[in-house]
Amino acid sequence: MSIQWFPGHMAKARRILQEQLKWVDVAIELGDARVPQSSRNPLLQELLGGKPKLVILNKADLADPAQTERWLAALRATSPVYAVSAVMGTGVARIVPMVEKLAASRLAQLAGKGIRPRPVRVMVVGIPNTGKSSLINQLAGGSKAKTGNKPGVTRGNQWIRVHERVELLDTPGILWPKFEDPEVGRRLAATGAVRDEVVDAEDLARWVLAWLEATYPADTQGWLPGKEAGDSLEAFGRKRGCLVRGGEVDLLKAAQVFLREFRQGRLGRFTLDRLA
Repeated sequence: MSIQWFPGHMAKARRILQEQLKWVDVAIELGDARVPQSSRNPLLQELLGGKPKLVILNKADLADPAQTERWLAALRATSPVYAVSAVMGTGVARIVPMVEKLAASRLAQLAGKGIRPRPVRVMVVGIPNTGKSSLINQLAGGSKAKTGNKPGVTRGNQWIRVHERVELLDTPGILWPKFEDPEVGRRLAATGAVRDEVVDAEDLARWVLAWLEATYPADTQGWLPGKEAGDSLEAFGRKRGCLVRGGEVDLLKAAQVFLREFRQGRLGRFTLDRLA
């Protein structure tokens, strides 16, 4: 399976990130708990320098809980990290207190220079489909109020008051990760981070199915009963009624249904980046 990528976006992303980081006190690196490593931005740590960072693994409600705990333990060695579900609101309440803690030193420095107290300024960095909008809405309680009259308020940028003590620099555009390993591309495509238009749905579905059967064999038995070797996608499509005239399985439709149900967590909670 070949996935078309866009390395030209990396140079633009680097310039944008370097400019925007000047205006924030803390960066939130937003990842997907199903792909905790593959969904992390390889540019961020390089460009952050000494700026504080909080790692958030969103969509924890869709990930393997045991794997999430292992990833949290591993990532805590370098940064504060939380697993949350922005859609459900689980774990989100811990974010603001941690952001304030991470920014305390910076705000104290500003106060020492006679600068009046102001909210903590935060930027969220994440690849597509990690749930940035859902997280912002949870933090803001559904109300996103723009603020102005400060650096960074330019066309394409806006400050959003997500809390009485926290402002978020919301930025347009997509910050894509660069990957050399095709497995990373497949994992990101499986979770919906790569546009479906540039992916062969049947190939991707077959890859995910094979991976699930090898990694989570007990979980596949409920929706692949009586499957013959090599016919996973066909068996799934037949069970879901993805049939055409003559009783043949519409494999493209089967792949689309499978990927949708996989991404929604209807087939189970799975983590594609594994820690032993």
